[in-house]
Amino acid sequence: MTTKEEPKKKKKPPFKVTFGRIISLARPEAGKLAWATLFLFAAAGATLVFPQGIRVVLDEALESGSETRINEIALQAVAVFAAMGVAMALRYYLFMTVGERVVTRLRARLFKTLIDQEIGFFDGQKTGDLVSRLASDTAVLQTSVSANISMGLRSLTVAAGTLVMLFFTSKVLTGLMLAVVPPVALGAVAYGRRVRKLAKETQDALAKASAVAEESLSGIRTVRSFDAEKKEAEKYAAAVEESFELSKKRTKMGATFMGAASFAAYGAAALVFWYGGTQVIHGELSKGSLVVFLIYTMQMAFSLGALSELWPAYNQSAGAAERIFELLDRKPAIPNEGGLKPESVSGHVKWRGVEFAYPSRSDVQVLKGFELELKPGEVVALVGPSGSGKSTVASLLYRLYDPVKGEVLLDGQRLTELDAHWLRRQIGVVAQEPLLFSASVAENIRYGRPEATREEVIEAAKLANAHGFVSAFPEGYETLVGERGVQLSGGQKQRVAIARALLKNPKLLILDEATSALDAESEHLVREALDRLMTGRTTLVIAHRLSTVKDADRVVVIDSGRVAQVGRHEALVAEEGIYKRLVERQFAVA
Repeated sequence: MTTKEEPKKKKKPPFKVTFGRIISLARPEAGKLAWATLFLFAAAGATLVFPQGIRVVLDEALESGSETRINEIALQAVAVFAAMGVAMALRYYLFMTVGERVVTRLRARLFKTLIDQEIGFFDGQKTGDLVSRLASDTAVLQTSVSANISMGLRSLTVAAGTLVMLFFTSKVLTGLMLAVVPPVALGAVAYGRRVRKLAKETQDALAKASAVAEESLSGIRTVRSFDAEKKEAEKYAAAVEESFELSKKRTKMGATFMGAASFAAYGAAALVFWYGGTQVIHGELSKGSLVVFLIYTMQMAFSLGALSELWPAYNQSAGAAERIFELLDRKPAIPNEGGLKPESVSGHVKWRGVEFAYPSRSDVQVLKGFELELKPGEVVALVGPSGSGKSTVASLLYRLYDPVKGEVLLDGQRLTELDAHWLRRQIGVVAQEPLLFSASVAENIRYGRPEATREEVIEAAKLANAHGFVSAFPEGYETLVGERGVQLSGGQKQRVAIARALLKNPKLLILDEATSALDAESEHLVREALDRLMTGRTTLVIAHRLSTVKDADRVVVIDSGRVAQVGRHEALVAEEGIYKRLVERQFAVA
C-alpha cells in the first residue's frame, strides 16, 4: 500500500532590494539633489573642456609661435579650473548633507518600525542584531545615497562625455579602446552578484558579534560573578573573526576584479598609444589630437576604475538594504493603532476558552481552554507551579500576545477589537523586576504620563512610600537611577515602579510577583504602597508569597495551562489539592 507523499513546503524567496528602492530613500531631498547634480555636470563639463585647450596649444599656438595665444589659453584654463573647484565643493556639500539627512530619517523610521512590532517578534530576535541594523547597516546605506551617488554620477558623466569627445577625435582609436568594455562589464555583473551575497553575510556576522557584545555587557554582573570574562571575550573574538573571514573573502574578490579591470583599461590605453603613434607618423592624425585622445582615454580609465570600485560598494549597500527594508516592510502581527476606544471602563475582564502557545515555540501549548473572570474592583490572586502559565495570562490581558484560540474580553468587548494604545493606557503593571530607564527618578515616575506636573509626581511618590528615600538623595527627584535602575535597591525600584503606576491612574492592575524578591522591611513598605494602588481597581495578582495571596477576594490556582481550583485562601488551604501543597512547600517557608 502506497502512501501519498506530503507536498514539500516552498522555500521563502530571498528578500531582494533594487537600486531604485535604495535611491528612493533620498526622494524627499530631490531639490538638493537636483542642484548637486547641476553642479556635478558643471564640474564634469570643465573636466572635458580642459584637454581641448591642450590641443589648441599643441596644434595652433606652438606651431605658430604665438605667445599671446598661449597666454589667452592659460587664463581661460585658470577660469575653467576656478569654476570647476566651486562646482565640486558645492556638489560634495549637497550630496553629503543629503546622505546625513537620509540616514537620520531612516534610523528614526527604522526604530519606529521596530518599536511597533509585536512582542512575539522580539522573542525570536537578539537585541544586538537589531541595534546593529540601526547603526552599521544604516551607515552603509548613508554612503550609498551620498558619496557613492556623487562619485558614480560624476564617473558616468565623465565617461559618457569622454566617449563622445573620443569619437569626435578618432573613430578608429575609439573602436580599439571600446573592445575591452564588454568583457569587463560581464565580469562586473558576475562579480557583483557574488559580492552582494557576501556583503549580506558579512553584515549578519557583524550583527551576531554585536549581539554577543550587547548580551555580555548588559549582563556584566552575572559575567563577573561567574568569572566568565575570558569566556565572553573568546565568544566575541570568534564572532568578529567570522566577520573578518567573510570580509577578507569579499576583499580578495574585489582586489582580483579591480586588478583585472585596471589592466584592461590601461592595456587599451597602451594599444591606443601604439596605434595612434603610427597614425601621427603617417600624417593621419595631428600630435595635439593624439595627446588629447590619450588624455580622454586616461579620463575614461579613471572613470571606469572609479565605477569598478563603486560596484562592490553598491552591492555591499544592497546587502545592508535587504536587512533594513526587510524590517521596514514588516507589518506587526498586533497593530498598535486602530480599533474601538470606549469612553469608560468598569474593569470587567474575561478569558474565555483561551488556548495559547508562544510564537517562538509554537509546538509547546501553554494555556489549554483557560477560563477566568475578574469582576470590577475585584482582587484575584493567580497562583500555580512555575511554568503553569500565570504570567502568560497577564500578558494576554494587556495584549503583548493574542490567543491562538478563544478570546479575552474587557467589559464584554474583545481585546482584538480595541485600540491597543488605548487598552494599555487602562492597565498598570508592576513586575517582579521592574525596568527603570537610565534617567532621573522624576522622569521614570512620569513615564506613563509625561504631561504630569511636579506636584503630581511627588504625590504619587508619597503614596508609593518613595518620597522619603528620594528626598534623601542629594539631587532629589533629579537623581539619575543608572541603566535599568542599577543605582537603586530592589525595594526602591519597586516603589518607584508603583509610583509610576499610581501616576498613570489605570483602571486595571497587574502585579506580577511584585514582592517576591524583597526583604521583610522592603516588602512591608511595598505592601503598603500596593494596597493604596489596588484600591478601587480590578487587580490580577501573580504571586508566590502567602502575604500577597491571603487577602485576595479570590484565589485562582492554575496548573498545566488550566484552572485547577478557585476560592478564598481559607477555603482552599482547608481542602486537599494543589493550593494546599503549594502553601506547605512554598508559602509557609516564605
